[in-house]
This record gives sequence, C-alpha cells and structure tokens, in this order.
Amino acid sequence: MADKHPVPDSVWRNPIHFLAFGCGSGTVDKAPGTFGTLAAIPLYLLIQDLSVSNYFLVLILSALAGIFICGKTSHDLGVHDHSGIVWDEFVGYWITMWMAPEGWSYIVLGFILFRIFDIWKPWPISLADKHVHGGFGIMFDDILAGIFAFFALQGVVQLVG
Repeated sequence: MADKHPVPDSVWRNPIHFLAFGCGSGTVDKAPGTFGTLAAIPLYLLIQDLSVSNYFLVLILSALAGIFICGKTSHDLGVHDHSGIVWDEFVGYWITMWMAPEGWSYIVLGFILFRIFDIWKPWPISLADKHVHGGFGIMFDDILAGIFAFFALQGVVQLVG
C-alpha cells in the first residue's frame, strides 16, 4: 500500500506529475485512489464507444505511458508509490470497463469491483504490490486488479444476459 506523504506543489506545475496525480484527483486527503478512480469515469465515457481493438490500443498506450509517468513522478518525489499517484487507478478502471455494456449500472459496478480488487489485493495482486517496484510496479498491481475486476464484471454480464 502507498505511504501517506504531503502533496508536492509540482503537481500543479509539472505536466507529468499532474497526469500521475490523475489531473489533480490524487491530491485529496482521504481515499485518493477512490477519487482517482472516480476521475477516470469521465475519460472512460469519452473512450467507451471505441471499437474493441481501438479501446485495447488505448489501454496498452495508457499503461505504457503510466509506467513512465508514475515512475518519473515517483523518482522525482523520492517516494516509491506516493498515495496521490493515481494514474494507475485510471488504467485499472479502464481495463475493468473494456467491452462492458453501456449504462450507468455497469459503470458503477465496474467502479465497485475495481476498488474491491485494488484495496483487497488478493494473490497475485498482493505479491506484485510488495515485490515489483518502479513505474512498472506502481502500474502492475492496478493492471492486475483491473483484470480481476474485468473478469468479475464480464461474469456478471454473462449471468444477467
């Protein structure tokens, strides 16, 4: 789990830090990961109508960018995984929502499922969280949480029909 550290002023001056802090959503005092995931929803609404392959391309590019963005910000701040770095939550939520049916019920369910897996961190997410470091480590546990939440959401979609 990320340690609690003060929010640096660079979030508002450095575009890389601004993105890592989820366009400022990670600067809140309580539950920055939850606020980061909430901030990912409007951007999801902009990409939800992409084709399956184009949406997947956005996932790949945003994850690769996140490795750099989160790693650079973490290095600049001298903190492994500052609690305010929430770009990983953006990507994890977008993974959850890949191929999800349209509608607010799925948006909310995807949010809840992603937050459960991101907070609970069942194995192997917990293993990645503890042992994988740098920008890749910051991103990887949330990518795994997004994959778990994706399968859970798709399971619900199959059950509901």
